[in-house]
Amino acid sequence: MKFKMLLFILAGIISFSSISQDNKTIAKLDKELASLLDDTKTAGYAVAIVKGNKVIYTKGFGYRDLEGKKKVDENTLFAIGSSSKAFTTALLGIMEEEKGLSFDDNPKKYLPELEFFNDELNSKLTIKDLIGHRTGLPRHDFSWYLFPTKSKDSLMMRIKYHEPFAGVREYWYYNNFMYLTQGLIAEKLTGKTWEENVRERFFSPLDMNRSNTSLGEWLKNSNSSLGYKLVDNKEIVKTDYFDIAGMSPAGSINSSVSEMSNWLLAWINNGKYNGKQVIPEKYVQQAIQPQMIMSGLKDPEMPSQHLSSYAYAWMVSSYKGHYRVEHGGNIDGFSANVCFFPTDSIGIVVLTNQDGSSLPSLARNTISDYLLNVERTDWGARYLKQIESLDAAKVSETDKEKDKVGSSAHGFHEYEGRYAHKGYGTFTIELKNDSLFAQFPVLRMYLKPFNHDIFEPFIYKNGKIDASDIISIKFNFASDDLGEISSANLKLEPTLEEPITFKRTLKTTKIDKALLSGYAGKYELSGMKLTIRSDESNNLYLFVPGQPEYTLLPTSETVFVLKDLNGYKVEFKKGDDGKINMSLIQPNGTFTAVKD
Repeated sequence: MKFKMLLFILAGIISFSSISQDNKTIAKLDKELASLLDDTKTAGYAVAIVKGNKVIYTKGFGYRDLEGKKKVDENTLFAIGSSSKAFTTALLGIMEEEKGLSFDDNPKKYLPELEFFNDELNSKLTIKDLIGHRTGLPRHDFSWYLFPTKSKDSLMMRIKYHEPFAGVREYWYYNNFMYLTQGLIAEKLTGKTWEENVRERFFSPLDMNRSNTSLGEWLKNSNSSLGYKLVDNKEIVKTDYFDIAGMSPAGSINSSVSEMSNWLLAWINNGKYNGKQVIPEKYVQQAIQPQMIMSGLKDPEMPSQHLSSYAYAWMVSSYKGHYRVEHGGNIDGFSANVCFFPTDSIGIVVLTNQDGSSLPSLARNTISDYLLNVERTDWGARYLKQIESLDAAKVSETDKEKDKVGSSAHGFHEYEGRYAHKGYGTFTIELKNDSLFAQFPVLRMYLKPFNHDIFEPFIYKNGKIDASDIISIKFNFASDDLGEISSANLKLEPTLEEPITFKRTLKTTKIDKALLSGYAGKYELSGMKLTIRSDESNNLYLFVPGQPEYTLLPTSETVFVLKDLNGYKVEFKKGDDGKINMSLIQPNGTFTAVKD
């Protein structure tokens, strides 16, 4: 009897109540899901389906470790990326019930230190605007991706320098910083970190015991997936993990389909899980109502998919006549999709270890067609057709064009220095072995001359160029009135007319104390006495009568720039008579002073 009961339970887990119960139907779906693995050339993925108050299907396909041939199962941990956002906004739903928060409040009510780019943003924005991606701010993602920090507050302070591209509520445009801000509001109201709140409010009551919010926790688990990317639609290449760090409220959760299914069960059961109210029922209904139109008809070939809108960290639309709520997720090496049909009491989660993959949406749609008893689309075949069209449209470069090296307007050493932007961060450019490199906190780029002061960047790893990583953004350097490099302009935001300008601070060098002492003394310039003084700390100073003291920063043994005064520098030279001459180089000319 016990053996028969066990068989019945197992059969219930892999069957569908809305479609035929026979094994042939299950096998057909399995076959289609497995074929998507091949169609998309993915290392591995996992799927879970819930209906009513039960998990009715869980399965893994392919490998979590391709080289080691370690298979994916329903408990394999993946990064879910932006599918984390629904957890963050749900925390505010709890704050609405417990702390009196209103989604119509200005976020500065809870975060008075929060500043935006202009008065309109500071005065008009509501928490609802942050949630609905309708602030008028573009993504500015490179601000956190190239310049990560573990400090959420530090990231928030960058928002002040992020330029909008439109007015408040004019357009829908995705922005991760607005979800960082929501996480900080929850922290302020609870006195706990976002990570602690997610663990206590969701992971614990939903039995998501292995789910976590940090790279460190993830790596400790023996059943965590490696991340991969597909190069040229052919080669599966392993990628490094990316530590989201302080941007965690926007997308740092790592989970499995077996545990994410509990999250979905709560959503299709009015916020309840195992009889306990985890998410406020009022919030659940509120969260799936459209707030901002994203697009009308997304795909002319699929007229039954339309009216795509953004709700509270969920995208809502009509899918073949059924109300669908979903959100994707992407981070280095991983893609995800979490979806439910509230009026059908059905939920689907797909997690994969491929970067920027179409597989989660393809698998979701394939499963949806089965569960909803609608006309089925061959999503795999449709995807392959689209890939063929994209490949045919590509304009391939010749080997000659790839190897062609342009000329630069300055010597490579003239580009060296620190480049900073208050809304992003600081990177350095250095000359090494006759090559120019840009060093960011998380990666290194080789800069190839393209034309005059424009360079093409290439990811540089383990002593060589990584050809699998293509960067379309060029480094365009600008000069000051003296013709010296003053900034690097990077077109990091396509919605903005102007590039992001990183101001240059010259790279300084150490000078021998005896040499500095030799420069010290009195100099005469057209009857005016100038003074150069050195101190015990090997610093050099310029004194001009009637003017403040200037600190001189050495860029070579003979050339110094005036600190905090762009376009001005001093050069020391020994004349034919053995005396040291000091040239004062400035925008209105060069003036020579002779040492007494």
